[in-house]
Amino acid sequence: MKRFYKAAGVGAAPEGGFQVELDGRPVRSPAKAPLLFRSRALAEGVAAEWEAQGDKIDANAMPLMQLASTAVDLIPAKRDGIVDAVAAYAGTDLLCYRAEHPESLVERQARAWQPLLDWAALQYDAPLRVCAGLMPQPQTPEALRALRSAVEGYDDWMLAALQTATGACGSLVVALALVEGRIDAAGAFEVSQIDETFEIERWGEDPETTKRRAALRADIEACRRFVDLLRA
Repeated sequence: MKRFYKAAGVGAAPEGGFQVELDGRPVRSPAKAPLLFRSRALAEGVAAEWEAQGDKIDANAMPLMQLASTAVDLIPAKRDGIVDAVAAYAGTDLLCYRAEHPESLVERQARAWQPLLDWAALQYDAPLRVCAGLMPQPQTPEALRALRSAVEGYDDWMLAALQTATGACGSLVVALALVEGRIDAAGAFEVSQIDETFEIERWGEDPETTKRRAALRADIEACRRFVDLLRA
């Protein structure tokens, strides 16, 4: 789609809060719903994405707009299913499955992952069991309920970020730590990619892996920025 506006900005919404405006007209979601921001900082972030577009609009270059649209269009309509899907990651969380060898990888995983599991146990009263190897390790119902409750407690906007972060990290614990400020985006990418990084150090990296990792890093960074601006 060609750029159809001259300038993007932020204005006060009649309903309260803020709206992104293109040549003075409010932006709506892809489903034509009003995009009302409670945070001016987030509205300004989305407006900056629109302003940065060239002659053609690239939706992939607007991650904040995509997350905001998800919060408005998708989360309310499918909230229960999304909560189920995000919370389900706790049952097979990446951080709970450790390598058996080599020792250098075992030590690297324990050093990076165990502090986050300890944090989740204290923060949510949700201690998760750790095992060596890939065989499923059942978690206690109490821990799973506690983490599901944490997911349910987020509003639609925060849940949009948590959903994307969980998928990008492959771990609910890492995603929770990211959105709660326990770790930054670089840290979340690093801990969620320990296995892949270890293999790359040994065998090198092919172009497809490089592209995939760059996309995951961008998703994680966008989620953290979205949350920071939402809470500003």
